[in-house]
Amino acid sequence: MIKRTIEISREPAHVAVRLEQLLLTRNGDTVASIPCEDIGVLVVDHPAATYTHGALAQLARSSAVLVVCGRDHLPAAVLLPLAGHSEVVWRLWDQLRVRKPLRKQLWKQLVRAKIRAQARNLPPDCPAQSKLLDYSRFVRSGDPTNIEAQAARVYWDNWLPEEPFSRHADDHALNGLLNYGYAIVRAALARAIVAAGLLPTLGLSHRNRGNAFCLADDLIEPLRPLVDLRARELYRRGCVELTQEAKAHLLEILAAPVRMGKQSGPLMVNLHRMVASLLACFRGEACLLEIPEACSSTGTAACGS
Repeated sequence: MIKRTIEISREPAHVAVRLEQLLLTRNGDTVASIPCEDIGVLVVDHPAATYTHGALAQLARSSAVLVVCGRDHLPAAVLLPLAGHSEVVWRLWDQLRVRKPLRKQLWKQLVRAKIRAQARNLPPDCPAQSKLLDYSRFVRSGDPTNIEAQAARVYWDNWLPEEPFSRHADDHALNGLLNYGYAIVRAALARAIVAAGLLPTLGLSHRNRGNAFCLADDLIEPLRPLVDLRARELYRRGCVELTQEAKAHLLEILAAPVRMGKQSGPLMVNLHRMVASLLACFRGEACLLEIPEACSSTGTAACGS
């Protein structure tokens, strides 16, 4: 069952729990009552929101993720459950025993999938699409020549042909939309990683000592183009800032249908399948990582299921 994504941003609310129901109250009145077991992600983006300790503990017990946003409306912190799997010790040993050659092979697969997904976000008649597909064929184990960065330059130069755009220009409205979407998918990935009994801190390629989500940052790379597509659609419809409606549209990406092999379903569900395939690679039971891809249609049925 797909888990629900709840957002508190338009008005303040007090978050409490009663009989394993998450209660959202305002001025003493209950405005929503949601089974905790149905919640996947709770996003709080209102400075006057308050919580009870019991609510936070119950969310953790229910394997839900709490995302706290800052003044810029972007996620600033994530609360994850410490243990989400009955075999967590054995899963951690599987993760710790992964040797460098396997990490480099898995990173190669992630980079290739990312570049191919970026190519699909460009028009078929765009020369840059062919160039990106060529780049994807030259990615080697560990990507020692940094094909990923070379492809990124081509991609962003052609991603928004109607006007100049740079991922390094903080003043462009699109960057706020992109950053918010990435952060939401990153949090959902961290949740899937913890639920599988793995540590999000131990990455394949990302190894920043101050980053607690290195593995999530590895796995999100081929999923970023899913956010890119949705953010660009919003911008072309006239969205020039991170409004309530824009955030709601970006949050819907977790329920959007994606394809994995011959199956399709919501992204949030398939994030767990992706992490499960990663664990199979860690254990030597598989050599190919299953990675969600965008559907050609917004309907699940058209996506193959």
